[in-house]
Amino acid sequence: MTNTAQHSLAAVSKVAIGPVEVSAFTDMAQLLAFILHEDGTVFAGSAIAINPEKILTAMENPAILQVISQADIRYADGIGVVKVMRKRLKRRVERIPGCELWQALMLRAAKYQVPVYLVGAKPEVLAQTKAKLLAQGTKVVGATDGYFQDEAELIQAIQQSGARFVSVAMGSPKQELLIQRIQAQHPDCFYMGVGGTYDVFTGNVKRAPDLWCKLNLEWAYRLVLQPSRIGRQLRLFRYLWWYLTGKI
Repeated sequence: MTNTAQHSLAAVSKVAIGPVEVSAFTDMAQLLAFILHEDGTVFAGSAIAINPEKILTAMENPAILQVISQADIRYADGIGVVKVMRKRLKRRVERIPGCELWQALMLRAAKYQVPVYLVGAKPEVLAQTKAKLLAQGTKVVGATDGYFQDEAELIQAIQQSGARFVSVAMGSPKQELLIQRIQAQHPDCFYMGVGGTYDVFTGNVKRAPDLWCKLNLEWAYRLVLQPSRIGRQLRLFRYLWWYLTGKI
């Protein structure tokens, strides 16, 4: 990250939630403009979505905390995080869903012709993602599925492609650790871990209906579809208790 970028990021308010500092972008529009600029340049760094589950995991696992802390931008993707930030800052802070952020960034990359490289997902899902992005005008300069064997070869391909935006869909923390290794050799680029976003973008996985999203109940929708997530969701009551009692 350049000195100018560091200065710009320093100007954005941050809120410490447990051991994690989260940048308080007012809304998605502000973050979009911060990452992809109108002159076609990008913020050289990485971004990671923060939700209550990540906060809890960071509190329990120092290795995960280190991964999260090394991201340049930690944005609020979780209503539980947003509520803490609003309470502390006493101003508007909107939730920024990672899936929606990536799709908006792809449209912005198309508008300003920012070269994009895709990493991750199954070969068929990646092919569908690339085709859909090209159809909307996004300048996709390379794509490698999540089953690659040679990491050095992947990094070389990204470097040679001229990419300025690399999105990695491999799940946390695997995608963030890979981003750190690529970033060390190709720093003049924006990196974003996107989990299962390619699957949602291509319609292979159905996202929660709009009403559930507006009510911030995507977690409940996923629980209905996957009852096996109940153990993960129950952990969040601890976060809720800490929020209600002002301990987080």
